[in-house]
Amino acid sequence: MAVTTSENKTSPLLKARDAVWNPTPGSLRFLALLGVITNAGIVVTGGAVRLTKSGLGCPTWPKCTGDSLLPHSSPEHSPVNMAIEFGNRTLTFLVLAVGIAVYVAARRLSPNRPELTRLAVWQPVGVILQAGVGGLTVLTKLHPTMVSPHYLLSIALIFVAFLLYVRAGEGDGPVERLVEPLVHRLTLALVWVVVAVLAAGTLVTGSGPHAGDAESTRLPFPIVEITRIHSLLAWATVALSVALLVLHRRTGAPAKVRRAGLILLGAILLQGVIGYVQYFLGVPEVLVGLHVLGSTLLWIAVLNVLYAGRVRPVAGAPAAVPAPAVQKL
Repeated sequence: MAVTTSENKTSPLLKARDAVWNPTPGSLRFLALLGVITNAGIVVTGGAVRLTKSGLGCPTWPKCTGDSLLPHSSPEHSPVNMAIEFGNRTLTFLVLAVGIAVYVAARRLSPNRPELTRLAVWQPVGVILQAGVGGLTVLTKLHPTMVSPHYLLSIALIFVAFLLYVRAGEGDGPVERLVEPLVHRLTLALVWVVVAVLAAGTLVTGSGPHAGDAESTRLPFPIVEITRIHSLLAWATVALSVALLVLHRRTGAPAKVRRAGLILLGAILLQGVIGYVQYFLGVPEVLVGLHVLGSTLLWIAVLNVLYAGRVRPVAGAPAAVPAPAVQKL
């Protein structure tokens, strides 16, 4: 039976092709969101590799073993560990494919917006850099000084993907703040504190028991002390988030800003509960995995708060309503 024209138009493959080759701002924004999701997802699967002690399931790089790109039977490595590590490597190609699609769509968007292209190019480039760092991580036998940058580079890629998602939904006019300067400054402080929390978390990981392989080197930090530093930074994020919520309310911030603040506080509290429970239960693998997932969701939530507080209209469009004056506390 012949395929009708209307069926052609609704074909998922044709829609996917058009989203990349004949993009609209909406389809580019959707692709950018896929970039956020895939980069966050590979952080979680990377955590699963470490928590299942599969980090050296493929003991070399770029091949899985010394003579093969694919995993095969080996007396030194469990088939399950090899499959988990190789599966995570394979997912890199999915993230790369999304990154390339985002870049092509940004280049072909009409009218052309050079800033979006500059942001988009970092997605495939970042994945390639990440693959290189991952290779060094394997070649150094999962040394924590390589594992930490491997994670933090993913956090940077999530930031770039999220910013592209935001910018694809905005115009190119000047930034207009929807919140008071005090609220914006406090939000920026919160972003940097969360960066510090994530960085400290990699030191906790590098000092803790889940190395990814029994023979991997550990950092020399006492686990109790480095965990305490991580915890103090986490409490600072709670304090800043609560302060933001108070200011959002007292300054009449828009509903979307207040909603983003509430989501962020919920993410922080949930992450904190998981962190304390895993610590007192001896860091079981399942809870550590949830904590890794929570770290990416927390990062996305804080970026959402940052960018919810502004608009960039199409050049020449009417200005947004300015934020009201700060009320006295």
